[in-house]
Amino acid sequence: MKDFKEKLALVPTSPGSYQMKNKDGVIIYVGKAKNLQRRLRSYFTRSLTGKTAMLVEDIDDFEYIVTSSELESLILEINLIKKYNPKYNILLKDDKSYPYIELTKDKFPILKVVRNVKRKKNKNYLYGPYPNAYAARRTVEMLNRIYPLRKCNNLKKELCLYYHINECLGYCKKEVNKEEINTMTKEITSFLKGDSKAVIDKITNEMYKASNSLNYERANELKIMLNDINITLDKQKIDLNNNYNFDLLNYYQDKSYLSIQIFFVRGGLLVGRHEEIVGFLDNEEIIEYVIKFYDNRSLLPKQLLVPEELDSNLLKEYFDIKVETPKRGKLYSLMKLAGENAKQKLDVEEEILKKKDDLRIEAINELKDILKLDKVSRMESFDNSHLFGTFYVGGMVVFNDFIPLKNEYRKYKLKAEVNDDLSAMKEVIYRRYYKVIMENLEKPDLIVLDGGKTQITICKEIIKSLGLNIPIIGLVKNKSHKTNEIMDSNYNILPVKKDSNLFLFLTRIQDEVHRYAITYHRNIKAKGALSSLLDIAPGIGNVKKKELLKTFGSLKKMKEASLKDLEKVLNKKVAKNLFLYLKDL
Repeated sequence: MKDFKEKLALVPTSPGSYQMKNKDGVIIYVGKAKNLQRRLRSYFTRSLTGKTAMLVEDIDDFEYIVTSSELESLILEINLIKKYNPKYNILLKDDKSYPYIELTKDKFPILKVVRNVKRKKNKNYLYGPYPNAYAARRTVEMLNRIYPLRKCNNLKKELCLYYHINECLGYCKKEVNKEEINTMTKEITSFLKGDSKAVIDKITNEMYKASNSLNYERANELKIMLNDINITLDKQKIDLNNNYNFDLLNYYQDKSYLSIQIFFVRGGLLVGRHEEIVGFLDNEEIIEYVIKFYDNRSLLPKQLLVPEELDSNLLKEYFDIKVETPKRGKLYSLMKLAGENAKQKLDVEEEILKKKDDLRIEAINELKDILKLDKVSRMESFDNSHLFGTFYVGGMVVFNDFIPLKNEYRKYKLKAEVNDDLSAMKEVIYRRYYKVIMENLEKPDLIVLDGGKTQITICKEIIKSLGLNIPIIGLVKNKSHKTNEIMDSNYNILPVKKDSNLFLFLTRIQDEVHRYAITYHRNIKAKGALSSLLDIAPGIGNVKKKELLKTFGSLKKMKEASLKDLEKVLNKKVAKNLFLYLKDL
């Protein structure tokens, strides 16, 4: 560790943000402080463990920016974290955004599950968030079966199946009483706000009606539905006022880990919770976690309840919402409950987490020793996917200390002339590191290839042609297509045992990049959307894409088209590739 004694003496005692850098000048940690000098000194004058010890070992220099207030330092810190994505700052799990239930305010309303909601611009009825996406979908399916709302996004020309099974009023052809729509809307919104009486009464009446008509199958189906609702509502009940809408956050921490619990309360019901355990450095990161959580998910509630240890005024200023700390009563009891849940979660998982961290550190140190490198942290790996030698796509995954950084994964649509794996690899690697140079992006400490001497040779040539010097290893497979050996850039087989943690972590990277590339291809095929399909079709740019959409209009019509029909829009080679691809869908 470097001696920063003289530099620390010059640091002011003002509020501000500080940035830690490694020997390559890369920012590896961003923090904020009320007193910059006191905070920076604390890193170099106390005994450290876990993540903090690893950070300090990596620090080669630091910088700081003085601000006029703690709020300014917080805003600056968050902006710098977003810009540099430092490896030691808290990483939230890369989950999808939580879903909401939306009831549109159209002339003929639709009830559906939606994600990535911008609530300030959305004028429809919105309920949630629902951390349990399955529960949200089940709720929407149930309500759509009970209430004959519109089911299609665009009105059809003919009555569809939903009309014939009494789950739609036939809005495309029939005159529908506006009062009936208003009644359905009122009952659905009441249910989603927590008042289930109208829905339960409706199901109960339908159940008895079906039973009296000797339709016992339908009656039993409704009885099961009624039981599901009662169980769900019973689980959600907490003894609060029906009008309460807020998020409540509490946490538990030890020296290395932070366990977070966030309760989502809507209409006095606990609709779900978010829980997560992360490695952390100091208490200031709890505020950082809260801000990153809500910035990433469009989840910001109208009111947030936090424990007294957090600076509620700072969060209030930053988010411009009501932020309070309950001191007594039912909300205080709920806050304690969230804290107890956080502690219990950490007690159960801490030993497993520590073991995983120890195994990662052991594997990193082994890899550094074998490759004779001072640092191996960021690793990038590549793979491609295709269909019968056409429609190649590429994928890149990024790991930091063997932890996947999913927000840095990248997909590549490849050129029409690419018709083999090696050509695909050449294009993806060149495009990736040309961009790294042109945009001054962080270079990896190691490139991990799926292959042996041939793949390593090609990668070395591309990296050298770009004036870069990045270590490379290849994961060599045997005749059974199982990873068997690890080869360095000089084509030496590395002494890594197959049952070692290092071998396991490296093959996980290999499996992940393969999964990522092939899933990209499969997802586009599975969606069956013409526009999505054309996005990966080589040789088809925006102009040709628009022309194809205009000419054929649907995927079905394009699949029915002959090769000659396609050649009227595309050149022969691209048309042939597209024709073959469509036949396999």
